[in-house]
Amino acid sequence: MVPVNWTNGTLEHSTLEYSDIDKLSISNIPIGSNRFWTHLVMAYAFTFWTCYVLKKEYEIVASMRLHFLASEQRRPDQFTVLVRNVPPDPDESVNELVEHFFLVNHPEHYLTYQVVYNANKLSDLVKEKKKLRNWLDFYQLKYSRNQSTRPLTKTGFLGLCGERVDAIDLYTSKIEGLSEAIASERDKITNNPKSIMPAAFVSFKARWGAAVCAQTQQSRNPTIWLTEWAPEPCDVYWDNLAIPYVSLTIRRLIVAVAFFFLTIFFMIPITFVQSLANIEGIEKALPFLRPIIELKSVKSLIQGFLPGISLKIFLIFLPSILMHMSKFEGFISISALERRSATRYYIFQFINVFLGSIITGAAFQQLHEFMNQSANDIPKTIGVSIPMKATFFITYIMVDGWAGVAGEILRLKPLVIFHLKNFFLVKTEKDREEAMDPGSLGFNTGEPQIQLYFLLGLVYAVVTPVLLPFIIVFFGLAYMVYRHQIINVYNQEYESAAAFWPDVHGRIIVALIVSQLLLMGLLSTKEAARSTPLLIALPVLTIWFHRFCKGRYEPAFVRYPLQEAMMKDTLERAREPNLNLKGFLQNAYIHPVFKKGDDSESDAASEDSDQGSNLVPTKRQSRRGTPFPSKRSGSSSSLLPEAVQEH
Repeated sequence: MVPVNWTNGTLEHSTLEYSDIDKLSISNIPIGSNRFWTHLVMAYAFTFWTCYVLKKEYEIVASMRLHFLASEQRRPDQFTVLVRNVPPDPDESVNELVEHFFLVNHPEHYLTYQVVYNANKLSDLVKEKKKLRNWLDFYQLKYSRNQSTRPLTKTGFLGLCGERVDAIDLYTSKIEGLSEAIASERDKITNNPKSIMPAAFVSFKARWGAAVCAQTQQSRNPTIWLTEWAPEPCDVYWDNLAIPYVSLTIRRLIVAVAFFFLTIFFMIPITFVQSLANIEGIEKALPFLRPIIELKSVKSLIQGFLPGISLKIFLIFLPSILMHMSKFEGFISISALERRSATRYYIFQFINVFLGSIITGAAFQQLHEFMNQSANDIPKTIGVSIPMKATFFITYIMVDGWAGVAGEILRLKPLVIFHLKNFFLVKTEKDREEAMDPGSLGFNTGEPQIQLYFLLGLVYAVVTPVLLPFIIVFFGLAYMVYRHQIINVYNQEYESAAAFWPDVHGRIIVALIVSQLLLMGLLSTKEAARSTPLLIALPVLTIWFHRFCKGRYEPAFVRYPLQEAMMKDTLERAREPNLNLKGFLQNAYIHPVFKKGDDSESDAASEDSDQGSNLVPTKRQSRRGTPFPSKRSGSSSSLLPEAVQEH
C-alpha cells in the first residue's frame, strides 16, 4: 500500500500543512482515483484476517478456561454462591430465613451458610491497631539497641507537638484501649441483628448443586433471593458487601453521570495538548509566537515529544479515579472492580486520546485552511487531515508504548517509591517487606492500554500503513517484557480464569468497526462513489461475527456446565469418599476480622503459611491457587494444605 500512496503528488499541490510521512497515507491520493480500490481490498483482507484470528483465539481461551476449571483443585468458590437481597421477615432473622429457604428449596444439596456482617468499622479499628503495633515494634527495637534511655515521643499531631512521654508506654496503652474497642465492636456486631446484611454465602454439598443455584431464578419475585457465583475468598472486596443492594442502582447512576462529565471536561487539556502538537497550524493566527516557535530546537521539542509526554502526565491519575468510581458502585470482587475500571479506562482513552486527538488535532493543524474556505469544503479538509494524525500517534506509540515498556522492565517508579518509603516510613522489617512488595499486574490499566494500540493499528492499517511497524515493535517488546514480569516479578492476587477475555474480544471488535466506519467516511470525502458502498457490508459482517462468537463461546465464561460439575463431583467422591466438605467450607467466607482474635498475628501466620510450593519453578511467590492475601480484602486462600500435599 505504501507505493500506491507515495506515487502521487496530491499534497504537494495543495495548501495543507503536511510532512513526508503524510505522503505515505491515503491523503496523498487524488479525489476520485481508481487507486482507492486497493484500500477497499485491504480493508476486507484486514477484517477477515482479524476475525479469523479472533475466532481461533476465542476457541483456544474458552477451551483453556474449561480445562482449567476441570483440572483445578478444590476451592470454596466452586461450592458457594452469594445470595443477595434476602427479603425481610418479621418472624425470622436473616440466619433463620436463609437456612430455612435453602433447606426447603435445595434439600438434597444445601450444606451450610455464612451471613454477611457490616464489619467496616471493625475493619478500620483493626487497621488502626496494626499501625499502632508497628510503631510499638519500632520503639521496642530502638530500645533494645540502646537500653540506656527510653525512647520518647510527643503526644500531639504526628508526634510533632505536645507533651513528651515514654513512647513504649504510650503505644502500649493505645493498643490496649484499641483492643478493648475492637472486642466491644466485635461483640456488638455479632449480637446486633441490625449488623447482619440481607446477604449470605451459601455452600452446597456438590458443585452441581452450586451451579444449579447460581444459574437459576430462586423465587417467583425476580428481585429477591438473587444468586450469583461467589468470588474466591481472596478475590472478595469485603467493604462493598455492606452496601445495601437496593442502593446499587442509584450508585451506578451517579457514577455514570460523573464519568460522563469527567470524560467531557477532560477534552480541555486534550485540546491544549493537540495545540502543542500542531503549533505550525496556528502560527498565522498567533503571529507573535513565531519567533519562539521558529527556533529549531524548540520546534523539534514541541512537535516531537512534548505532546505525548503531556498527554501521559494528564492520564497518570485517571486509573485511581476510575477505581474509586468502581468501588463506589459496589462491586463485590477485586476482579470485577478491575474489569469495570478497565472498561471505563478504554472508553475514556477512545473518546479523549483517540477521537479527541483526531478531531482537535485536525482542527488545529488546518486552522488557516478552515478560516479561508467555505463551509461545504470543511468536511473534505477533515477527511484529508485525519490520516495526517498518524504522525502524532507514531510519537505517542514511541513515548507511551516503547518508553512505557522500557520503564516497566526498569521499574523506576517502584524503585523511587521504595527508597522514599525506606527513608521516611520504614520502621520495622515488616514495613520493609511491605515496601518491597511488587504488587500485582494492573489489569485495569495495562489491558485497556494495549487495546488502544490494537485500535490504532486497525484504524491506520489501511489509512496510513507506515504506522504498523511501530505497533509491531511495541507488541514484540511488550510480549517479552510482560511475560518476564508476570512470571518472575508480580504476585498473583486472584484467579479469574480468563474472565477478562470476552471484554478483550469485544473491544477489538469495536476497534474493527471504528476502522471500517472511518475508512468509509474518508472515501466519501474523496468522492470514491463506486468503492464506498462496498464497505457497508464490512460492519454488518463484523457485527454478525461478534454475535456468533458471543453465542458460541461466551457461555463458557459466564456459566459453569452441569456436565462438567457432575464429572468433577463424581471423580472427587471416588477419590475421597470420607471428605469433610463442611469443615473445608465452614470458615472460608468469614470476614477476615472474625477469623482470629488478633489481626497482626493472623496476618503474619497466613503469610508464613502461604509460602508453599509454586505451580512453576519461578521467582514469583504465588501460584494458580492465589495463596497471597489481597491487600484490599485481607482474605487468604484456604486450599493451601491440599495444594502442598498434591505438590
